[in-house]
Amino acid sequence: MSKVLLFFFSILYINATAQSLVTDKSNGSGFPVVFKGEATSILIDSKDDSLINIVANLFISDVERVSGKRPKLTTKPDTNKNIIIIGTVANSSYIKELVKTKKLNVETLTGQWDGYTIQVVNNPFKGVKQALVIVGSNKRGAAYGTLEISKQMGVSPWYWWADVPVKKKSEIFVNVATPISDAPKVKYRGIFINDEAPAFTGWAKEKFGGLNHKTYEKVFELLLRLKANYLWPAMWGSAFNDDDKLNPVLADRWGIVMGTSHHEPMQRAQQEWKRYGKGAWDYTKNESVLRDFWRKGIQNMGTHESIVTVGMRGDGDEPMTEGTATALLEKIVADQRKILEEITGKPASETPQLWALYKEVQDYYDKGMRVPDDVTLLLCDDNWGNIRKLPKVDDKIRKGGYGIYYHFDYVGDPRNYKWINTNNIARVYEQMHLAWEYNARQIWIVNVGDIKPMEFPISFFLDYAWNPDKWTPDNLRTYYTNWAADQFGSQYANSIGEVVREYGQLAARRKPELVDSSTYSLQHYNEAENVVATYNALLEKAEKIQQQLPAEYHDAYFQLVLHPIRANANLHQMYYAAAQNNRYAAANDKKANAYADTVKELFKKDSVISVQYNTMNNGKWNHFMDQVHIGYTSWNDPKTDIMPKVTYVPETSKATLPVEAAVADKSAQSEAAKDTGTAFFEKNGYVAIDAEHFTNAINTNGITWKILQDIGRTASGITPFPVTAPKQQPGGNNPHLEYTFYIYEEGKASVAAYFSPTLNFHNAADGLRYAISIDNETPKIVGINASPDAAVWRGWVADNCIVKTTSHSILKPGKHTLKFWMVDPAVVLQKIVIDFGGVKQSYLGPPETRTVKP
Repeated sequence: MSKVLLFFFSILYINATAQSLVTDKSNGSGFPVVFKGEATSILIDSKDDSLINIVANLFISDVERVSGKRPKLTTKPDTNKNIIIIGTVANSSYIKELVKTKKLNVETLTGQWDGYTIQVVNNPFKGVKQALVIVGSNKRGAAYGTLEISKQMGVSPWYWWADVPVKKKSEIFVNVATPISDAPKVKYRGIFINDEAPAFTGWAKEKFGGLNHKTYEKVFELLLRLKANYLWPAMWGSAFNDDDKLNPVLADRWGIVMGTSHHEPMQRAQQEWKRYGKGAWDYTKNESVLRDFWRKGIQNMGTHESIVTVGMRGDGDEPMTEGTATALLEKIVADQRKILEEITGKPASETPQLWALYKEVQDYYDKGMRVPDDVTLLLCDDNWGNIRKLPKVDDKIRKGGYGIYYHFDYVGDPRNYKWINTNNIARVYEQMHLAWEYNARQIWIVNVGDIKPMEFPISFFLDYAWNPDKWTPDNLRTYYTNWAADQFGSQYANSIGEVVREYGQLAARRKPELVDSSTYSLQHYNEAENVVATYNALLEKAEKIQQQLPAEYHDAYFQLVLHPIRANANLHQMYYAAAQNNRYAAANDKKANAYADTVKELFKKDSVISVQYNTMNNGKWNHFMDQVHIGYTSWNDPKTDIMPKVTYVPETSKATLPVEAAVADKSAQSEAAKDTGTAFFEKNGYVAIDAEHFTNAINTNGITWKILQDIGRTASGITPFPVTAPKQQPGGNNPHLEYTFYIYEEGKASVAAYFSPTLNFHNAADGLRYAISIDNETPKIVGINASPDAAVWRGWVADNCIVKTTSHSILKPGKHTLKFWMVDPAVVLQKIVIDFGGVKQSYLGPPETRTVKP
């Protein structure tokens, strides 16, 4: 092919989701899907893959949902009519014929995985005027292209899973002036249903009789509509391949690549070992039994598309025995690969495999354990959304590449979190952007708990995996709006997107299971009161939107938007009342009694909110709000929600709390009044600065400071781009941020810098570093995350923040400049607090003391 033609096709190869394909009005050139009361027929080859038939029928139902008109499915072209053709390059005789007659060009699909192209072909066959052709490089590609049109017609991927109404159109046209092509950037993109009892399992048993093929067909359809292709199935008390023999068969028909979790090797569930295993789960004592057990897993896999987990952890997702030799684990992997070759009759390298470096397994890797080059190294986060390890940009390329196992839900240390969505996609973006830029691109899989209520972050994770280049710090906020439009229409998209964005940032401050009456300060900065007020203001905004929405959207809106806000607002208000009860009771003040009553009322209201969720739409989602979330005292669930303790004071009590004296702010000096830029002023012995409000940003050496909107606990964050930039020496004109501030009295300063809890993903001796200086002093270099012990790490993830403090020389009254220097990339600064002795204890730190002058 000529270079000119290659360039031509590269222009045509654009992201279909970036272009509006569907309209309900004819512009004279749109292809009619439904026109003048008639739906265009769907043509497939009966010998094409079975998924083509499945997706054709999905599309037929989607057209009927939208328009009320049902297309006919045919395996032979209707003459004198337009047709819609769905098929694969390799297996559709109709596609092959169009390619052979040069009426259809599929060059953009050459070498593509899961790719598709959508084109309009004139006179495709004798007697046919036009054809809308949806071609896949494989069966999934054809499905993704077809379902992209469904989505743009008005059928949300969440139409069934969240009751999102289908947007009605009497006529449907597809505008493809030039061919549209698309394909994913990350090869395997999927979810892990985990920690699924009592919610997902209780629901599935009630609605479908258990985790059988009827349940999983709903999951498979959702995955295809979200352009995913990979699944780790539920495994708490369940065994996907053993519970229902149709489960793996239908997964293969639906084009879903199956795997097993990080601790379940060779396509066998932990429950299968409990059911059929004999002896110890210990390779040094029970080698032959374990090999036979694993051999059966590969036999059951057959030709189904799969990724085989290799390696071994202790039974029940526990570590192996202490001191496990890497040589033993290497032998285990070698023996597992021999089984693969024995059963498949192919070299082991031809069966996709992964080795998950989860928890202590990463230690084995760091100590030198290696697996063959074709095995994907599945790198992991710390279960709290912070990636533990990434390859370096100059590491040797591995045939199997690297992947990421991420978490939106977790059961474990320091606290279970699985009740409601608390994932801020600004942070998800930032961490997965690191993964992408550091070449962890083969597999992205995320633990989503029960699926519901993680709909929004699941959408983002899979959309981002499809095309990581599409979303940047500059346009990420538009994702909220676009997603809201897909669910609720463009009229309310901006306001709903804003509510979803604000909630994500608030909820990520601290998991609800970790919040209690002592989390936020009652005494300082009105912190606890402000947190409650912010939640209540957001709830009021969300409820006003609901009042404006048509009634048909109310169930979907409650699930996707209103419920988590209402539930979290109520919970925070309850703990605030408990804190006030404790405060007044300690002072023997009868005001405690009203707060005790409020705690009881709000605790009861929490259960009412859960019941409302479980009973909506005639109980369709019963059990999804059965997760315990109040009364934690350790990492594990209490058996039931436990109301915070309250104390009643005898009504005869007359004691009252002393009123804390207000400290007057000092007036600005004349020098400060002359400042024309962004400046910060001492208030009560401190200066507080949100990192995004810099006075100057010094972008040098190819490095640019980027604001990551909404990533902070109270505001945005800022970080140097590119995230793969080399280390920098602080000083001179090297990359740094400048913050102008004024103080009124001479004092010794300490500077607390607040960071996102990014981990030391390259195992650097000093961790990720920054430097800080005031005025002309030598920058102080500080590592934020070198080698935390368990207690320190628990604090980081519970607080969703790392705070580092430096001491500085005595400063004189007047104007000063704080400089924050880049040393290592991937450090996300959220806030700076300069303390002259006035900072009080609080969770979020003192509020900003910023003044912006015109």
